[in-house]
Amino acid sequence: MLLLKNQNLLYNRIMDDFNIKRQPLAERMRPSNLEEVIGQNNIVGDGKILTEVVKKKEPVNLIFWGPPGTGKTTLARILAKELDADFIELSAVTAHKSDVEAVVERARQNWNLKIRTLLFVDEIHRFNKAQQDAFLPHVESGLITLIGATTENPSFEVIPALISRSRVVVLKSLDKAAILKILHRAVESEKAEARISKEAIELIADLSNGDARSALGDLEISLSLGKKITPELVLEAVGKKIINYDKDGDYHYDTISAFIKSMRGSDVDATLYYLARMLEGGEDPKFIARRMVIFASEDIGLAGNGALGLAVSAFQAVERIGMPESGIILSHIAVALAKSKKDRSSYDAWNRAKELAAKTRNLPIPLGIRNAPTKLMEDLGYAKGYKWEAGFHHDVSYLPDEIKDQKLYFPNNPLSPNNNSSQESH
Repeated sequence: MLLLKNQNLLYNRIMDDFNIKRQPLAERMRPSNLEEVIGQNNIVGDGKILTEVVKKKEPVNLIFWGPPGTGKTTLARILAKELDADFIELSAVTAHKSDVEAVVERARQNWNLKIRTLLFVDEIHRFNKAQQDAFLPHVESGLITLIGATTENPSFEVIPALISRSRVVVLKSLDKAAILKILHRAVESEKAEARISKEAIELIADLSNGDARSALGDLEISLSLGKKITPELVLEAVGKKIINYDKDGDYHYDTISAFIKSMRGSDVDATLYYLARMLEGGEDPKFIARRMVIFASEDIGLAGNGALGLAVSAFQAVERIGMPESGIILSHIAVALAKSKKDRSSYDAWNRAKELAAKTRNLPIPLGIRNAPTKLMEDLGYAKGYKWEAGFHHDVSYLPDEIKDQKLYFPNNPLSPNNNSSQESH
């Protein structure tokens, strides 16, 4: 009997070791407590929010916002463990209504057993408003402690009611030093120090874009080749890395904003850099060209009336030519726009005009500038005194009488390429 028991224990130990080894390296290297977390010193450490939550043993609804591979899932699991909570994980991509109902029922059972329920919703921004609303009463009642994870700005993607009942925690992309520390820890764990060069580890860190999961995945692939790992072998193993650029996410909006502001600030180098990042990331060149057309009118305006025509021509060329040659056209025009003097007087006047029109849209048009196609209209004073000829100038305002002294356009001196506009948008 004792022999059989020992055999079972040995078998279970062997199977546990086997199952652990079958897990991806990123999973095996996942931290089990806050002390093992690397690179998130703004939220983990003495006096920081997550450490304080664990210390006080009081669950808090959280929204983790950060790029991929920064530890959102790991931190949620650690918190559940430290708070002695039942950890339930849902992916907003695959979860259905029945899954949500099952979570709520399980939480009710836990409540009766005096067990906390921590629900982790990965990619919570993929839940629609109705799905997010379904959790709200259970979060409010304390039945469920919610931790949502998102790579998108929660201000736009998470309903205000959930945000108001949660603490938004920003996770940063890991810097190279943090990635290297994680990689060295993994190499040591795999007993692969003699198989991989320092230069290869450095390259893997460079290719990771601050994503620890990606770095560990690349390391695992490289080690699987069973050879001495060099930088050349790493490139062969992982292939060309995709730039961390999401055409529908924050990187998209942040990068186009940086591009516009660089042109506005007449920084040619930065303009070209952000243009290259967008195009290398797969951005639609027509989107960039459209923004350049807008910029030519909004920011350059009367300082360079030829800029708008140049930008429109670029847009038409991009439509017809396609990539990669469109990059040459876009860079040409982007440099021209960045170097141009800036004058926002017409744009500012347009904004004032819209505001005034919205407030006074019912004011009658002055009789003198109304159309008079019939004699009756002429008799009523329509178009009375109005004439037009070359060089003609009317000394009175064409605005409605009630606002005839209103000024909208204030010409200013065009800003040189070395100066920034006093007014900023985007």
